[in-house]
Amino acid sequence: MTAAQVAKTIDHTLLKPEATAADVRTLCEEARTWGFASVCVHPTRVAQCAELLANSDVAVCSVAGFPLGATLPAVKAFETEQVIAAGATEVDMVLNVGRLKDGDYATVFADVAGVVDAAHARGALVKVIFETCLLTTEEKIAASIICREAGADFIKTSTGFNKGGATLADVWLMRQAGGPEIGVKAAGGVRNGDDALLMLAAGATRIGASAGIAIVQSLSGAQPAPVEEATY
Repeated sequence: MTAAQVAKTIDHTLLKPEATAADVRTLCEEARTWGFASVCVHPTRVAQCAELLANSDVAVCSVAGFPLGATLPAVKAFETEQVIAAGATEVDMVLNVGRLKDGDYATVFADVAGVVDAAHARGALVKVIFETCLLTTEEKIAASIICREAGADFIKTSTGFNKGGATLADVWLMRQAGGPEIGVKAAGGVRNGDDALLMLAAGATRIGASAGIAIVQSLSGAQPAPVEEATY
């Protein structure tokens, strides 16, 4: 893949709680310049991004139930409605990890389906975050199947705010369990071009990263920008 093709798989991410309006403006300018798939920001920054990215190919992505997933399903669905009304066209939700570990698959399904229904009714995509570092292999497989059956557009490895991020093994497992019809987003710890290419080869179709510029620069032969120790 070329650097430009990889850029089109990247969600340029800024989910730090201390991010300012100026930081968000810079994020959007970078996304336009480098041709990223989207910017991913907190709900309160969606309207700003939608304005800055109007008439561009860069989508606006936001989050629901982030970063713990332990939010009531109706609240996640309401968050989804609100961020779409503000201009988001993609929503990354966190599934209820504790309920998944309980084996309460009906509740997990309903939680995901509520967000999917709210988003799809408004023309938006949904990515479901697993927090794979907290799950067993069996739980990752179950989550992949649940999300596929609930109609999610993507399944995603991590929030970037826990003890581990994306691994090649997890991306491969999610691709196999989810099947060809669902996207897989690798997020957390993808720092350079080699990381990104390996994740894509393992089955990822989207990359979540705060190091998007460094990733693309390393693939294009330019000197990579210094990568801050980000949480995502």
